[in-house]
Amino acid sequence: MPGPPQVAPEKKVRIVLSVLAGEVSIAEAARKEGVSEVSISKWRNEFLEAGRSALTTGRDGPSSREQQLEAEVAELTQALGEAAFEIRIWKKSALNVHLGLTDPRIPNFPYAERVPST
Repeated sequence: MPGPPQVAPEKKVRIVLSVLAGEVSIAEAARKEGVSEVSISKWRNEFLEAGRSALTTGRDGPSSREQQLEAEVAELTQALGEAAFEIRIWKKSALNVHLGLTDPRIPNFPYAERVPST
């Protein structure tokens, strides 16, 4: 036994908005679109509840998506800081090797007594 027809979200919104605007009744929309009146009533209620929820959340604090994005920004900022730190260390190490202040074969082994030749 086949289930009820699947209706695209965009079509549901269009139907609900036409009902809310008073352009058609729920019964007329149901007949025209080939769906039950109960389905359209359910869509209308879900639409109104989602709108209420969105307006309430907007005043009370950030949405879960905003919280997710803020966490991602913090994580990327930390990663960027770590990468910048590593680059500074590599540059300093390369400069010391170039000046002859360290032996590139031995990590972190300074030669304080060597003076760069010019």
